[in-house]
Amino acid sequence: MPVSPVRLNHAVLFVADLERAEAFYTGVMGMEVAAREPRANAAFMRLPRSGNHHDLGLFGVGAGAAPKVPGGIGLYHLAWQVDTLEELAEARAILKESGAYSGESSHGATKSIYGADPDGNEFEIMWMLPRDAWGEYENSAPVDRLDLDSELSRWSGVQTAGRIVTGDRTESTEDHA
Repeated sequence: MPVSPVRLNHAVLFVADLERAEAFYTGVMGMEVAAREPRANAAFMRLPRSGNHHDLGLFGVGAGAAPKVPGGIGLYHLAWQVDTLEELAEARAILKESGAYSGESSHGATKSIYGADPDGNEFEIMWMLPRDAWGEYENSAPVDRLDLDSELSRWSGVQTAGRIVTGDRTESTEDHA
């Protein structure tokens, strides 16, 4: 019988400079530091609307560490889901302003913006179509040009992230639909 996880709870990255990485993930991605472990030169970051203890662990390994090799074995990117297309458009603007933006695409059922942190760790900010609208994308994942303005005119205000944490309680996005 296979292991049966529910979803990915958190990811952990090795970074050259822990303070620089913390500044990026708090300033650009809006995360908060949930905990620090000085003995391991580590910080554990939480997204404000997450129900996780932490969503991302950062372990500082020093400037002498070997750099990430594009196309090499290992993690390609992390994907962070937003609740609305308006949040995706806002993410694109923030990534462009911070110099972290690297591209965008439509994968049919998901609409994606890409960036990289100061160590070259790539990430995706994505919005997912409502499940009942996947249609032909149920079993495909094309890489097409993203026309965010057109997508916004069609899907504006549609929330698809499921359950998110707001303050002291968890809400279903269906509560807002």
